[in-house]
Amino acid sequence: MTHLEGLLYGAMQGLTEFLPVSSSAHLVLLPWALGWRDPGLGFDVALHLGTLLAVLWYFWRDWWELAAAAAASLGEGSLAASEKAALFWKIVVASIPAGIVGMLFEHQAEEAFRAPLLIAGTLASLGVLLYWADRQPDLRDEVHAIPWRGALWIGLAQAAAIVPGVSRSGITITAARLLGAGRETSARFSFLLSTPVIAGAALIKLNALLAVAQDPAQLLAILASAVAGFAAIGGLIRYVRLRSYLPFVLYRFALAAGVVALVLTGAA
Repeated sequence: MTHLEGLLYGAMQGLTEFLPVSSSAHLVLLPWALGWRDPGLGFDVALHLGTLLAVLWYFWRDWWELAAAAAASLGEGSLAASEKAALFWKIVVASIPAGIVGMLFEHQAEEAFRAPLLIAGTLASLGVLLYWADRQPDLRDEVHAIPWRGALWIGLAQAAAIVPGVSRSGITITAARLLGAGRETSARFSFLLSTPVIAGAALIKLNALLAVAQDPAQLLAILASAVAGFAAIGGLIRYVRLRSYLPFVLYRFALAAGVVALVLTGAA
Protein backbone atom coordinates (compact mmCIF):
# COMPACT_ATOMS: atom_id res chain seq x y z
CA MET A 1 0.00 0.00 0.00
CA THR A 2 1.33 3.43 -0.94
CA HIS A 3 1.19 6.39 1.41
CA LEU A 4 -1.37 8.07 -0.87
CA GLU A 5 -3.61 4.99 -0.75
CA GLY A 6 -3.27 4.86 3.02
CA LEU A 7 -4.18 8.54 3.33
CA LEU A 8 -7.20 8.10 1.05
CA TYR A 9 -8.45 4.99 2.84
CA GLY A 10 -8.05 6.63 6.24
CA ALA A 11 -9.76 9.90 5.35
CA MET A 12 -12.66 8.04 3.73
CA GLN A 13 -13.05 5.74 6.73
CA GLY A 14 -13.04 8.61 9.20
CA LEU A 15 -15.65 10.59 7.27
CA THR A 16 -17.99 7.71 6.44
CA GLU A 17 -17.85 5.90 9.80
CA PHE A 18 -19.86 8.60 11.53
CA LEU A 19 -21.94 9.82 8.60
CA PRO A 20 -24.90 7.49 7.89
CA VAL A 21 -23.50 6.28 4.55
CA SER A 22 -21.61 3.07 5.53
CA SER A 23 -17.84 3.14 5.93
CA SER A 24 -17.58 -0.62 5.30
CA ALA A 25 -19.31 -0.19 1.93
CA HIS A 26 -16.84 2.50 0.91
CA LEU A 27 -13.87 0.39 2.02
CA VAL A 28 -15.08 -2.49 -0.15
CA LEU A 29 -16.15 -0.40 -3.14
CA LEU A 30 -13.03 1.80 -3.35
CA PRO A 31 -10.55 -0.97 -4.30
CA TRP A 32 -13.23 -2.71 -6.40
CA ALA A 33 -13.92 0.42 -8.47
CA LEU A 34 -10.26 1.45 -8.83
CA GLY A 35 -8.86 -2.02 -9.40
CA TRP A 36 -6.76 -1.99 -6.24
CA ARG A 37 -6.10 -5.07 -4.14
CA ASP A 38 -8.71 -5.32 -1.39
CA PRO A 39 -6.74 -4.96 1.87
CA GLY A 40 -9.36 -7.10 3.63
CA LEU A 41 -11.36 -6.99 6.84
CA GLY A 42 -8.25 -6.89 9.04
CA PHE A 43 -7.27 -3.55 7.56
CA ASP A 44 -10.86 -2.37 7.88
CA VAL A 45 -10.70 -3.09 11.61
CA ALA A 46 -7.35 -1.32 11.86
CA LEU A 47 -8.90 1.78 10.31
CA HIS A 48 -11.65 1.56 12.91
CA LEU A 49 -8.93 2.02 15.53
CA GLY A 50 -8.56 5.53 14.11
CA THR A 51 -12.27 6.19 14.44
CA LEU A 52 -12.16 4.79 17.98
CA LEU A 53 -9.52 7.40 18.79
CA ALA A 54 -11.75 10.03 17.17
CA VAL A 55 -14.84 9.23 19.23
CA LEU A 56 -12.82 8.99 22.47
CA TRP A 57 -11.16 12.29 21.61
CA TYR A 58 -14.47 14.03 20.96
CA PHE A 59 -16.43 12.50 23.85
CA TRP A 60 -13.63 12.09 26.41
CA ARG A 61 -15.41 14.23 28.98
CA ASP A 62 -18.70 12.36 28.47
CA TRP A 63 -16.99 8.98 28.85
CA TRP A 64 -15.12 10.13 31.96
CA GLU A 65 -18.38 11.22 33.59
CA LEU A 66 -20.27 8.10 32.45
CA ALA A 67 -17.57 5.75 33.74
CA ALA A 68 -17.41 7.55 37.09
CA ALA A 69 -21.19 7.41 37.45
CA ALA A 70 -21.23 3.71 36.53
CA ALA A 71 -18.59 2.92 39.15
CA ALA A 72 -20.59 4.83 41.75
CA SER A 73 -23.76 2.96 40.76
CA LEU A 74 -22.10 -0.36 41.53
CA GLY A 75 -21.31 0.88 45.03
CA GLU A 76 -24.91 1.95 45.49
CA GLY A 77 -26.28 -1.34 44.18
CA SER A 78 -28.37 0.26 41.43
CA LEU A 79 -27.47 0.50 37.73
CA ALA A 80 -29.82 3.47 37.45
CA ALA A 81 -28.51 5.36 40.46
CA SER A 82 -28.18 8.44 38.24
CA GLU A 83 -28.99 9.43 34.67
CA LYS A 84 -25.33 9.13 33.65
CA ALA A 85 -24.97 5.71 35.27
CA ALA A 86 -28.12 4.47 33.56
CA LEU A 87 -26.86 5.75 30.20
CA PHE A 88 -23.55 3.92 30.66
CA TRP A 89 -25.29 0.60 31.34
CA LYS A 90 -27.76 1.17 28.50
CA ILE A 91 -24.77 1.47 26.16
CA VAL A 92 -23.33 -1.76 27.59
CA VAL A 93 -26.61 -3.60 27.04
CA ALA A 94 -27.00 -2.18 23.54
CA SER A 95 -23.49 -3.33 22.59
CA ILE A 96 -24.10 -7.01 23.32
CA PRO A 97 -26.07 -7.96 20.16
CA ALA A 98 -23.43 -6.56 17.79
CA GLY A 99 -20.70 -8.41 19.67
CA ILE A 100 -22.53 -11.73 19.38
CA VAL A 101 -23.38 -11.29 15.70
CA GLY A 102 -19.83 -10.18 14.92
CA MET A 103 -18.37 -13.37 16.39
CA LEU A 104 -20.97 -15.65 14.76
CA PHE A 105 -20.73 -14.18 11.27
CA GLU A 106 -17.08 -13.09 11.10
CA HIS A 107 -16.38 -15.41 8.13
CA GLN A 108 -19.35 -14.13 6.13
CA ALA A 109 -18.34 -10.54 6.86
CA GLU A 110 -14.91 -11.23 5.33
CA GLU A 111 -16.26 -12.83 2.15
CA ALA A 112 -19.97 -13.26 1.30
CA PHE A 113 -21.17 -9.89 2.60
CA ARG A 114 -18.71 -7.91 0.41
CA ALA A 115 -20.45 -8.44 -2.96
CA PRO A 116 -20.99 -5.08 -4.77
CA LEU A 117 -24.63 -5.71 -5.73
CA LEU A 118 -25.49 -6.73 -2.16
CA ILE A 119 -23.91 -3.49 -0.96
CA ALA A 120 -25.91 -1.49 -3.51
CA GLY A 121 -29.11 -3.11 -2.28
CA THR A 122 -28.42 -2.36 1.38
CA LEU A 123 -27.35 1.20 0.60
CA ALA A 124 -30.64 1.91 -1.18
CA SER A 125 -33.00 0.01 1.12
CA LEU A 126 -31.56 1.48 4.31
CA GLY A 127 -31.67 4.89 2.65
CA VAL A 128 -35.44 4.49 2.31
CA LEU A 129 -35.70 3.44 5.96
CA LEU A 130 -33.60 6.39 7.13
CA TYR A 131 -35.76 8.80 5.13
CA TRP A 132 -38.95 7.38 6.67
CA ALA A 133 -37.54 7.36 10.20
CA ASP A 134 -36.27 10.92 9.90
CA ARG A 135 -39.82 12.12 9.23
CA GLN A 136 -40.99 10.94 12.67
CA PRO A 137 -41.68 13.58 15.35
CA ASP A 138 -39.06 14.44 17.97
CA LEU A 139 -40.18 13.10 21.35
CA ARG A 140 -36.87 12.80 23.22
CA ASP A 141 -34.30 15.60 23.18
CA GLU A 142 -31.81 14.11 25.66
CA VAL A 143 -29.66 11.00 25.26
CA HIS A 144 -30.50 9.74 28.75
CA ALA A 145 -34.22 9.88 27.85
CA ILE A 146 -33.81 6.82 25.60
CA PRO A 147 -35.43 3.98 27.61
CA TRP A 148 -33.77 0.65 28.42
CA ARG A 149 -35.95 -1.21 25.96
CA GLY A 150 -35.20 1.41 23.33
CA ALA A 151 -31.45 1.08 23.91
CA LEU A 152 -31.70 -2.68 23.38
CA TRP A 153 -33.71 -2.08 20.20
CA ILE A 154 -30.99 0.23 18.87
CA GLY A 155 -28.37 -2.36 19.82
CA LEU A 156 -30.23 -5.08 17.92
CA ALA A 157 -30.40 -2.80 14.90
CA GLN A 158 -26.67 -2.10 15.17
CA ALA A 159 -25.94 -5.81 14.76
CA ALA A 160 -27.19 -5.60 11.16
CA ALA A 161 -24.28 -3.28 10.33
CA ILE A 162 -22.05 -6.33 9.86
CA VAL A 163 -23.37 -6.20 6.27
CA PRO A 164 -21.58 -3.44 4.30
CA GLY A 165 -23.99 -0.81 3.07
CA VAL A 166 -26.19 -0.93 6.16
CA SER A 167 -24.00 1.59 8.03
CA ARG A 168 -23.51 1.29 11.77
CA SER A 169 -24.23 4.96 12.35
CA GLY A 170 -27.03 4.91 9.79
CA ILE A 171 -28.94 2.00 11.29
CA THR A 172 -28.53 3.18 14.90
CA ILE A 173 -29.59 6.73 14.02
CA THR A 174 -32.56 5.27 12.13
CA ALA A 175 -33.57 3.09 15.08
CA ALA A 176 -33.25 6.01 17.50
CA ARG A 177 -35.33 8.25 15.24
CA LEU A 178 -38.04 5.57 15.09
CA LEU A 179 -38.12 5.77 18.89
CA GLY A 180 -38.75 9.50 18.68
CA ALA A 181 -35.23 10.62 19.59
CA GLY A 182 -34.32 13.99 18.10
CA ARG A 183 -31.79 14.21 15.28
CA GLU A 184 -28.91 15.40 17.46
CA THR A 185 -29.85 13.00 20.26
CA SER A 186 -29.89 10.10 17.80
CA ALA A 187 -26.45 11.03 16.49
CA ARG A 188 -24.96 11.39 19.97
CA PHE A 189 -26.28 8.04 21.16
CA SER A 190 -25.03 6.43 17.95
CA PHE A 191 -21.54 7.85 18.45
CA LEU A 192 -21.34 6.83 22.10
CA LEU A 193 -22.60 3.36 21.19
CA SER A 194 -19.85 3.00 18.59
CA THR A 195 -17.12 3.10 21.23
CA PRO A 196 -17.43 -0.39 22.81
CA VAL A 197 -18.24 -2.05 19.47
CA ILE A 198 -15.19 -0.63 17.69
CA ALA A 199 -12.97 -1.37 20.70
CA GLY A 200 -14.24 -4.95 20.83
CA ALA A 201 -13.60 -5.49 17.11
CA ALA A 202 -10.07 -4.15 17.52
CA LEU A 203 -9.36 -6.58 20.36
CA ILE A 204 -10.68 -9.55 18.38
CA LYS A 205 -8.46 -8.60 15.41
CA LEU A 206 -5.43 -7.78 17.55
CA ASN A 207 -3.09 -9.88 15.40
CA ALA A 208 -4.16 -7.94 12.30
CA LEU A 209 -3.57 -4.68 14.14
CA LEU A 210 -0.03 -5.74 15.07
CA ALA A 211 0.66 -6.54 11.41
CA VAL A 212 -0.63 -3.13 10.36
CA ALA A 213 1.71 -1.48 12.88
CA GLN A 214 4.65 -2.61 10.74
CA ASP A 215 3.45 -0.68 7.66
CA PRO A 216 3.98 3.12 7.75
CA ALA A 217 1.32 3.66 5.05
CA GLN A 218 -1.30 1.85 7.12
CA LEU A 219 -0.29 3.75 10.24
CA LEU A 220 -0.84 6.93 8.23
CA ALA A 221 -4.28 5.59 7.32
CA ILE A 222 -5.16 5.16 11.00
CA LEU A 223 -4.04 8.72 11.79
CA ALA A 224 -6.03 10.11 8.86
CA SER A 225 -9.05 8.13 10.02
CA ALA A 226 -8.82 9.65 13.50
CA VAL A 227 -8.57 13.24 12.25
CA ALA A 228 -11.33 12.86 9.65
CA GLY A 229 -13.54 11.02 12.14
CA PHE A 230 -13.23 13.80 14.71
CA ALA A 231 -14.22 16.35 12.06
CA ALA A 232 -17.15 14.20 10.90
CA ILE A 233 -18.57 13.82 14.43
CA GLY A 234 -18.55 17.53 15.13
CA GLY A 235 -19.77 18.38 11.66
CA LEU A 236 -22.74 16.02 11.76
CA ILE A 237 -23.83 17.10 15.24
CA ARG A 238 -23.79 20.75 14.21
CA TYR A 239 -25.53 19.99 10.90
CA VAL A 240 -28.49 18.01 12.28
CA ARG A 241 -29.33 20.65 14.88
CA LEU A 242 -31.04 22.57 12.09
CA ARG A 243 -31.32 20.19 9.12
CA SER A 244 -32.57 16.71 8.21
CA TYR A 245 -30.70 13.58 7.12
CA LEU A 246 -32.07 13.89 3.57
CA PRO A 247 -28.68 14.67 1.89
CA PHE A 248 -27.29 11.40 3.23
CA VAL A 249 -30.33 9.51 1.95
CA LEU A 250 -29.78 10.96 -1.53
CA TYR A 251 -26.09 10.14 -1.38
CA ARG A 252 -26.90 6.51 -0.54
CA PHE A 253 -29.22 6.30 -3.55
CA ALA A 254 -26.62 7.87 -5.85
CA LEU A 255 -23.84 5.55 -4.66
CA ALA A 256 -26.07 2.49 -5.04
CA ALA A 257 -27.00 3.54 -8.58
CA GLY A 258 -23.35 4.08 -9.41
CA VAL A 259 -22.41 0.59 -8.21
CA VAL A 260 -25.19 -1.01 -10.26
CA ALA A 261 -24.11 0.98 -13.33
CA LEU A 262 -20.49 -0.18 -12.94
CA VAL A 263 -21.62 -3.80 -12.63
CA LEU A 264 -23.97 -3.67 -15.62
CA THR A 265 -21.42 -1.96 -17.87
CA GLY A 266 -18.55 -4.16 -16.73
CA ALA A 267 -16.49 -1.05 -15.94
CA ALA A 268 -15.37 -2.49 -12.60
